[in-house]
Amino acid sequence: MTVLVFGARGYLGGAVKALYPGALAPSVDIADSAAVCAALDQYKPDVVINAAGKTGRPNVDWCEDHKLETLSSNTLGPLVLLKACAERSIYWVHFGSGCIYAGDNGGAGFTEEDTPNFMGSTYSRTKSWADGALREFAQDPSHPGGILLLRLRMPFEGTKSPRNLLTKISGYARVLDTPNSLTYLPDFFRALSILVEKRAKGVFNAVNPGPISPYAIMERYREIVDPSHQFERLTLGDLPQVARAVRSNCVLNSSKIQRETGNVFRTGEEAVEEALEMLR
Repeated sequence: MTVLVFGARGYLGGAVKALYPGALAPSVDIADSAAVCAALDQYKPDVVINAAGKTGRPNVDWCEDHKLETLSSNTLGPLVLLKACAERSIYWVHFGSGCIYAGDNGGAGFTEEDTPNFMGSTYSRTKSWADGALREFAQDPSHPGGILLLRLRMPFEGTKSPRNLLTKISGYARVLDTPNSLTYLPDFFRALSILVEKRAKGVFNAVNPGPISPYAIMERYREIVDPSHQFERLTLGDLPQVARAVRSNCVLNSSKIQRETGNVFRTGEEAVEEALEMLR
């Protein structure tokens, strides 16, 4: 199986390259239709995985000052891939975002069928626009090649990568105490492997069941990793004091991906415990 990865130099893309060591990783701007088509025609992949996108550094506030770059990578690029892969009947995977919702849907969590309800930041808007366009084709079983759309949220793992959620929030003086769905990357990549192998199509919330708040994570961080760690509780109402762009805080329902993968996603609490033990 020939796998081609766009965005292989990024946080998630590098991990995809590790999952598929023989994967091709051309340095291509996915918003450049001619370049994308040339890469597909040259390498003729069986599977394309798109891990490219702008999340902003150090956080999504960056996107507010780089709107065109964010739009190009998060919206235009996926649409270029949609057309190019369909014309060649290539199966492809898009790493989307669950940060297109707000709330917990009455405690049930938002399913793949629920209409996104959060457009509060440039990042979320550009991801939502792509999600809406791709979702229509991903849910069409007759679409050439097929599309797998995976929605991640606040990815984390047991490393000290600056892109890891645990690394980010351990550097905050004030930490939000609102439950959120999270994606534990070891579980996510096991799920990705399973889904790609069976050529699964459609939209999947790729999150661990059982939301957990960043504040609760830091309480366990202090117990497991660093007893001297100091931080304060931040409420949702106080969030605008420390964040320029409005943040998505939401709970997604992961029942669909659990059924499709044989429950590879552990609970959020179990995943956090494992990751923190690795950081001890």
